[in-house]
Amino acid sequence: MTSSLDWITRLVAFDTTSRDSNCDLIDCVADEIRKHGVEPLILSNEEGAEVRKANLFATFPAQDGTRDGGVVLSGHTDVVPVDGQDWDSDPFTVQERDGRLYGRGTADMKGYLGVILAKLERISQAKLSKPLHLAFSYDEEVGLLGAQRMVGQFEEHGINADSCIVGEPSGMRVVRGHKSINLFVARFHGVAAHSSLTPNGLNAIHYAGRFIEFYRQLTQGWRENGPFDEAYPVSFTTGGVNVISGGIAGNTVPDLCDVEFEFRALGTVDTDAIVEQVREFLFDVLEPEMKAENPAASIELVTKARGPGLETADDAAIVQLAQDCGGLPTEGKVTYGTEAGLFHGVGIDTVVCGPGEIAVAHAANEYVELEQIEACEAFIDSLVRQLEQGDQPRV
Repeated sequence: MTSSLDWITRLVAFDTTSRDSNCDLIDCVADEIRKHGVEPLILSNEEGAEVRKANLFATFPAQDGTRDGGVVLSGHTDVVPVDGQDWDSDPFTVQERDGRLYGRGTADMKGYLGVILAKLERISQAKLSKPLHLAFSYDEEVGLLGAQRMVGQFEEHGINADSCIVGEPSGMRVVRGHKSINLFVARFHGVAAHSSLTPNGLNAIHYAGRFIEFYRQLTQGWRENGPFDEAYPVSFTTGGVNVISGGIAGNTVPDLCDVEFEFRALGTVDTDAIVEQVREFLFDVLEPEMKAENPAASIELVTKARGPGLETADDAAIVQLAQDCGGLPTEGKVTYGTEAGLFHGVGIDTVVCGPGEIAVAHAANEYVELEQIEACEAFIDSLVRQLEQGDQPRV
């Protein structure tokens, strides 16, 4: 495990908190990939972005030079902040204690990335019958932003793959389903006035409150009426209003109120239909009433993040392949979102399978068990053998 531990230690030492750049880490990874005879594709974020970030995609082709098809190993390079958390050691310096590796990102998900980098020599020397691809992204933790951009550029760069394994911490269980991520801000523009002259203004908070009650009833309907999928620990689509901001003083009619709300939908649920329900209430019901009271009033609906759910068929080839490589079979699905839904959305059958547990991923003293790293190493070794010339991988 020495090589994996070295790489995990190196990766954790890069502070790739989502608000900062990940480019130093990407450059380090790119240099290592080049040492093994492959030139990676570096895809930067949009020009003019406040902080430069980059995705990396690399293909180890089949022995006959084929670059299409095969398996993608996908993971994100960013981590969540450590601000305000009480750590027992430096979060960006890996500490080994009691059979665990402690540090920010050890579970989510630099442990997985470190194992892959430690296996590059084995991968580069293998006589692959199908290509093996690496996809390392930025800004997963703030809305899957990097992976959305990367997957959207696949066609432009001629990238094709049959299947994908996203190494989010799943305890090395092969997970074929997760909920979607949908995060929005409803912004209510009222008209300011002195509170003694309320008819001269329009109270943005009052209308925001009506939306909050509408949304509470909508989410309550999902809880009571479904649809349901008992494979999830929470079997129905969930949602809530989680942040409210509005008003400037107790004697002023507020002219602005932001309501941040989200929902996590089952992989089989049409999320566009839910968004349309919200839009109809905001723009067909509330906004006309606001404008009737004061023509200067308005509503905005801002999309902060959307990531599709994952619903891979239980008989998909990637499910069996991941299990053949040592991934643990499970009927369970997970409530958290990942980049897997994005790959699945462009026709790449995808599962989630990686070392560590999501329960400790964002917490102080985040860790991954050493035995999980060993299991991931064995998994990658087995995958390479499956893809080597002469074998018949089901991908």
